[in-house]
Amino acid sequence: MYKVKVNEKYDFELLEENGAFKLAGQDLQLDRHEPGAGHVHIIYNHKSYRAEVVSQDQDNKTAVVKVNGTLYNVAAEDQYDGLLKAMGLTGAAGKMALELKAPMPGLVLSLNVTEGQEIKKGDSLLVLEAMKMENMLKAASDGTVKKIFVAKGDKVEKNQVLIEFSA
Repeated sequence: MYKVKVNEKYDFELLEENGAFKLAGQDLQLDRHEPGAGHVHIIYNHKSYRAEVVSQDQDNKTAVVKVNGTLYNVAAEDQYDGLLKAMGLTGAAGKMALELKAPMPGLVLSLNVTEGQEIKKGDSLLVLEAMKMENMLKAASDGTVKKIFVAKGDKVEKNQVLIEFSA
C-alpha cells in the first residue's frame, strides 16, 4: 500500500495487487501505454491523460509529474516509510539513528544481521510479527551493527532497543 500526497493538498491510499491498482478500496480501470521512459498514456473513465515524470528524488520519494501540461508535486510513502516514521526515524534523524527500536510490541521471527556486520540503507535487519502481520525492519542508513539485544523468538515491547549501530 502506498500513501500518496499530491500538491500537499490531496491524500490518497493506493494499493497494488498483481499489477492492478485500487484507490480507496475500489478497482482502478486503467488502460496504460508507455511510449518511452518516464512517459505514460492513460485512459481512465473514457478520458485521455498524458503523463511525464519531470523530476524525481528517490531518497525523499517525491516527484514532479506533468499531466496534460499541468505540473503536480507527488510524494509517496510505503509501509516501511510508515514504520520508520512510527519509530521517529524520518529525514535527518533517520540518517543519524544509532538504535533500532521496536515500533510496536511483537515477536522477533528472524534476525538477518550479526554483530560487526556492515549494513547499507534499506538492508533487512529483522522480521517482527505484530498483530499477526510480519513487519520487515530495514536499515535507515549505512553503518555497522554494534550490538544486538534480541534473539529469534523474543517478545519485545514498543520502543524497546533491538539493535545498536555505530556510524
